Amino acid sequence: MTRASPPCETLWIGSHLSTAGALRAAIDEAVSYRFGAVQIFTRNQRQWTPKPLSKDEIADFHAARKGTVFEDGRRIVSHNSYLVNLASPDADNLAKSIACERAELERCELLGVPVSVAHPGAHLHALGGKQRRPGDPNDLDAEPTDDELAGLERIAKAIDGIHRDLKGYKVRIALETTTGSGTNLGYAFHHLGRIRAMVKEPERIAYCIDTCHVFAAGYDVSTAAKAKSILERFDAEAGLAHVAALHINDSEAAFASRKDRHAHIGQGLCGDAWFKAVVRHPAFAAIPKNLETEKGDAPDGRPWDIVNSDRLAALATSK
Repeated sequence: MTRASPPCETLWIGSHLSTAGALRAAIDEAVSYRFGAVQIFTRNQRQWTPKPLSKDEIADFHAARKGTVFEDGRRIVSHNSYLVNLASPDADNLAKSIACERAELERCELLGVPVSVAHPGAHLHALGGKQRRPGDPNDLDAEPTDDELAGLERIAKAIDGIHRDLKGYKVRIALETTTGSGTNLGYAFHHLGRIRAMVKEPERIAYCIDTCHVFAAGYDVSTAAKAKSILERFDAEAGLAHVAALHINDSEAAFASRKDRHAHIGQGLCGDAWFKAVVRHPAFAAIPKNLETEKGDAPDGRPWDIVNSDRLAALATSK
């Protein structure tokens, strides 16, 4: 059986794996690969209302973790439904999004998954602001526009409502960095910091840094010094201490393109300096680092997940 190199387990490197057929399938595959992390969908992410988890599904998921590195749950991350838009100005869509996000957190709590990654949302030009063209770059230093601020406020208000409904829950929402495509919020680090500052229970909010998204959003990570500076900027504007998940992806799309196009590690445009800065950072030593790259087999016959995870481990441990 093809397996990842031993450092992948100690470095908390893994991948988003399929739960098709059974939730425990992702755990079983991660264990067989000797991964140190795993990300899952707890449900069909294209459906608003998932089928409730059965007692057998929950018990089976916990049983799969027993005696493995995933037993205490800290290395497991969920990703919410892509349908969710907590910044939506449409009342019906916002209500559906809130219900969908609440259901995801309920599932995570039952499964013992401590972190659920979520894209912040898109404001959809609710206040009639001028629409950006696809080629317009992100202004990473600017204060949010009126439309963006309204969207950020809707996100915080929606999260507050969910937190009230799920009082005492341990699972945290991890807001993900985005490329800024369309009207998506979260492309600027300070967007995430503002949301966390606005919610009434900030301790229940974490972050997820996506290496591809940061690069495509326009943060220059082309050298070791610049990559280090970008992480320092994230710390100042949002807080590295609140990062609870990492998505490690290379970028097929150009720098500052605002396009979300993942590539295999080393086959995109991000550059080794950026990956080294992330996987070697002491703040991320015990943080799940999951690939979201294309599946299938590499030219050498090994699964791409193994190839990509081994490349990350080599970058993390090389001199």
